[in-house]
Amino acid sequence: MSHTPEQAMLAKAKRGDQQALGELLVAYQDRLYNVCLRMVSNRDDAAEVCQDVLVKIIQGIGKFRGESGLATWMTRIAMNQSISHLRRRRVRRTVSIDQSYGSDNGPDDQATALRHQIQDQREPGPEQCVQDSEMLERLHQAMANLDDDFRAVLVLRDIEQQDYASIGQTLDVPVGTVKSRLFRARLALRNEMDRLCSVSGMSGEISGGTGSAGGGQ
Repeated sequence: MSHTPEQAMLAKAKRGDQQALGELLVAYQDRLYNVCLRMVSNRDDAAEVCQDVLVKIIQGIGKFRGESGLATWMTRIAMNQSISHLRRRRVRRTVSIDQSYGSDNGPDDQATALRHQIQDQREPGPEQCVQDSEMLERLHQAMANLDDDFRAVLVLRDIEQQDYASIGQTLDVPVGTVKSRLFRARLALRNEMDRLCSVSGMSGEISGGTGSAGGGQ
């Protein structure tokens, strides 16, 4: 039976080939960092969490049984480490999502993807009342205020664009749970955006069509 280059490299890594393992880590480290960044919303924290993820992968690669894809397995580790980090951080949570992404260049398409998700699910309305930068700031803040489970499913579906089966494997939940959680996560995000806009005096600007929040499933 023929093997892909990745499968051949994985087989070597599981046998203790350090070069093969290093090549696998290099191939996936940017993707894993992006997942961590979108979950923890801070570049320094994401780098720290990603290092922990790579250590977990190194420690566990020999036990990887291939019941899911390699990318799914690695992403699951990244999600678990990110959620653990968020729970530790929550006791001192005064995070500014505006500071999290900074002004430097880097992977920062989360706001664009989620903004499109919101726009696609709302009835046409006056969007001109808010500048894009202000909307993105509130979107970052709204994501930070969501439950970890909701943030995770939004990152995997609306940003990573994984299918339901892959998300279920990553989060270790049934596909039905993925769909239900995604519906509630999108609704929670929109409600949080409404709340933030209301606090800032822009009430109702994004609330049109809330009942269809899960329509993109």
